[in-house]
Amino acid sequence: MSGADRSARRDRMALSLVVEAGDPRLAAALVDREPGAVLEAVRAGDPGIPEPWRARARSLEARVASTLARARDARLRWVCPGDADWPAPLDDLDHVGVHAGVAGRPLGLWMRGRRDLAADGGVAVVGSRDATAYGCDVAADLAADLAESGRCVLSGAALGIDGAAHRGALAVGGPTLAVLACGADVDYPRAHAGLLTRLSEVGAVVSEQPPGSAPTRARFLTRNRLIAALGAGTVVVEAAVRSGALNTLGWAAELGRLVHAVPGPVTNRSSSGVHQAIRDGRAVLAASAADVLEDHGGLLADGLARTPGSRAASTWWDALAPRARQVLEEVPAAGGISGPRLADEIGRRPDDVEATLRSLAAAGLVARTERGWRLVRRADLEPADGRPTLRE
Repeated sequence: MSGADRSARRDRMALSLVVEAGDPRLAAALVDREPGAVLEAVRAGDPGIPEPWRARARSLEARVASTLARARDARLRWVCPGDADWPAPLDDLDHVGVHAGVAGRPLGLWMRGRRDLAADGGVAVVGSRDATAYGCDVAADLAADLAESGRCVLSGAALGIDGAAHRGALAVGGPTLAVLACGADVDYPRAHAGLLTRLSEVGAVVSEQPPGSAPTRARFLTRNRLIAALGAGTVVVEAAVRSGALNTLGWAAELGRLVHAVPGPVTNRSSSGVHQAIRDGRAVLAASAADVLEDHGGLLADGLARTPGSRAASTWWDALAPRARQVLEEVPAAGGISGPRLADEIGRRPDDVEATLRSLAAAGLVARTERGWRLVRRADLEPADGRPTLRE
């Protein structure tokens, strides 16, 4: 890494010690200035800089030194835009406005655990801290199925639904990532100290808050935008009308991510916010991981594609998710079609269509050629008990 790169990374980290994460004023300042220029204005006492930022900058060098020392002790690493393991989906936060008083992508993240997890969009599973046994069971099963399908399960490591989601993914040896509202080295809630240790060993724990930072109500709301942005979609399992999980849902909607909600008993106030979101059209009802994966455009495993009481699929076509069929129907047997053009023709997001095409290619049904994607195998002629093989 060049000296300039090191300097830019240090500027970002120093600025994160001066400005509260998610401050809309910082997002506005970074529109036409680099973080280093904003930091210099803060240090110079520029009258256009908010006074709290200038006050925090007076002891900045000492704070930087103590932060780096604490990070070394906790084995945290600072990851920021431009790094190989920077989660690119977070960049989308710079393209949406202020939501609930928060705006902008983080200056960087403190991370402990696997380097590769943050690059996987995955699916966020969130919900109430005061969860019911039903809600925790559903969240754990949902997360386990998502993890087994290869999706990274994202959540906030809170009590209730969050913890159940992480445990569900861990139970099947699947990938899972926790986004904290405190420092990545802080065990909060204390009851989840063991879970957070396990997550840092086989998954990852991240935060935009400096090491040692305590959680606050505002920081939980700020953290929610990261959970929503990191995921390709968000599933809310239980949430009352006033719930932080609905704030995550709002961020996911602002970012254009898929939003699902799991219904609960109509007599249970813990699900009242979920039911309202479904009724208002802000979320799509999901009864299982199969529903979520289907809407994400992937191919479903047999165990997820069939519901109790359904007949066994007679061909590979019968076993495909409806959205996978929609894509496959538009792939020509001769010539080819580009992913973006196909997405435009069926009215789907290009990245979703591209993911579906890759899954169909892995199944031996389509192939990418110089002229685009083309059909190489008829799904309706292959028996469901035999995986199609690629044949030109």
